[in-house]
Amino acid sequence: MAPNYRTADVDGFKVFYREAGRAGAPKLLLLHGFPSAGHMFRDLIPLLADRFHIVAPDLPGFGQSDMPPREAFRYSFDNVARVIERFTEVIGFDRFAVYVFDYGAPTGFRLALSHPERIAAIISQNGNAYEEGLSDGWTPIKAYWQDPSPANRDALRAFLAPEATRWQYTHGVPDATLVSPDGQNLDNFYLARPGADEVQLDLMGDYKSNVALYPSFQSYFRTHKPRFLAVWGKNDPFFIPPGAEAFKRDNPNAVVQFFDTGHFALETHASDIAAAIRAFLT
Repeated sequence: MAPNYRTADVDGFKVFYREAGRAGAPKLLLLHGFPSAGHMFRDLIPLLADRFHIVAPDLPGFGQSDMPPREAFRYSFDNVARVIERFTEVIGFDRFAVYVFDYGAPTGFRLALSHPERIAAIISQNGNAYEEGLSDGWTPIKAYWQDPSPANRDALRAFLAPEATRWQYTHGVPDATLVSPDGQNLDNFYLARPGADEVQLDLMGDYKSNVALYPSFQSYFRTHKPRFLAVWGKNDPFFIPPGAEAFKRDNPNAVVQFFDTGHFALETHASDIAAAIRAFLT
């Protein structure tokens, strides 16, 4: 079932999104991560569209969604989540399963904290909520959290280079020839837009707000015990397997599956992850 490509007006903020599936089917919200956009789900959506009503928005500042100047919009995860929460209301997603990856995780988990009654299930693909899930790759970002100096900010620009995007896509993948260049090239196109670098550096700096919320996310898992599936690229250089296993500590019924791939697990294992989702949600 081919997706439609739409734009929603969210209180004056343009949110671009992909939509597929039948209205009235169980709803599934897909939330992407850095430095990508909803196109990261291009292989997954057709594998699930016969079963679910799927929506995959581009987060504020990413992809085809608005990227207003930093003077007009503060790029924080709180604000990103507010826009996406209103987006779900505008498009009529009143109760849904949410698939969270990377930056999509603190966004989606904020939605769960704000309106737990709206969350039917959570699928976390390398979407972290535990300090033990953060690898040593976060060291330069943590240095910026502790001392937001110009030097520490500039040190993070290496994460925005085209070769860094390529590395994120291929690190930990046993056969890099399985990874299409299309996604990473589109990510690099978006990263090269004027002002995009400063937006991304702002969000890296604000990621510390997500770590501060980890105890709240964990309390939500313990209290509400949502249906929970973790599908994890076990060779992810940023979010390591202990972060996936930790979900079972607070939600003993959580299902955890590892795949022999890296951070962008859908690039190599979309069919396997789709099968896991279908088995989990049906």
